[in-house]
Amino acid sequence: MTTSAKPELLVLHKIFQPTLTALESAYTVHKLWLAEDRDATLKALAPRMRGLVTTGLAGCDAATMQALPKLEIIASFGSPRNTLDLTAARTRNIVCTRTPDTITESVADLALGLMIDVMRRIAAGDRFIRAGRWKKELARPGNEVRSKRCGIVGFGRIGQGVAKRAQAFDMAVCYHGPNKKESPLPYHADLTAMAREVDVLVVCCPLTQQTRDLVDANVIAALGPEGFLVNVARGPVVNQAALITALQEKRLAGAALDVFWDEPRVPAALLEMDNVVMAPHVGSSTMEVRVERGRKVLANLEAHFAGRAVPYPIP
Repeated sequence: MTTSAKPELLVLHKIFQPTLTALESAYTVHKLWLAEDRDATLKALAPRMRGLVTTGLAGCDAATMQALPKLEIIASFGSPRNTLDLTAARTRNIVCTRTPDTITESVADLALGLMIDVMRRIAAGDRFIRAGRWKKELARPGNEVRSKRCGIVGFGRIGQGVAKRAQAFDMAVCYHGPNKKESPLPYHADLTAMAREVDVLVVCCPLTQQTRDLVDANVIAALGPEGFLVNVARGPVVNQAALITALQEKRLAGAALDVFWDEPRVPAALLEMDNVVMAPHVGSSTMEVRVERGRKVLANLEAHFAGRAVPYPIP
């Protein structure tokens, strides 16, 4: 009795290792991110590639699909937002899948953690101790979090999750967004005006043409020299040059950033500042979320290659 060859997959970017290991057990996996010559590798593999695995952040463009004439399915580890060319895929009848999950709590937790860190100078204190300075001097004091005023930019599920956590710290919370929500919290149609009234601004909105550079020089100036900025949305929602200049000129007390404008490249100016806390875009990066996403990637691929409907298609 003979067994059929394993379907061949092209993995565009490095993903959660346990998921990659499981893929390698069930399929013949090719890792494009390790290729010295991407185009040459694509050309060589093209006749055999039936499946492609990518991430929600990276997605897949039409040119990559065009280079793979046998492609049947694109399985995303995560849920693409404007990163996967669905029109090109559907023209070819390529099945596109995602891993829907609830990252609201994870991102909201991180937003509060970053807020507390930058305001109480936790990471700065860690660096202070490691540098051996505690034996010679006192650490610079931070700022209280409780009873401060928190303004949230973007009041969807994540923004509301941040509000819930901020209120647990006895913070006075208000929000800004394109529309007023059914919430007892104060709504500000004017973002600059809201920034003028709060101590910390937490950015949670999606990146769109309307929100690019939404937090601009005027908003940052309104936040003021005693204000803090937390960004767990996308880097380009905040004007990079304005943020760096305000921090350098001490027109902003501090910033905590999980996202950047050209990830994974981070401006050298931010690396040099003691009042900036940074995380490598880990809002949804918990073991629990990663394991669940991996399970759904595997379920989508298994169903497709067994001739069944995928359980988690992109609608």
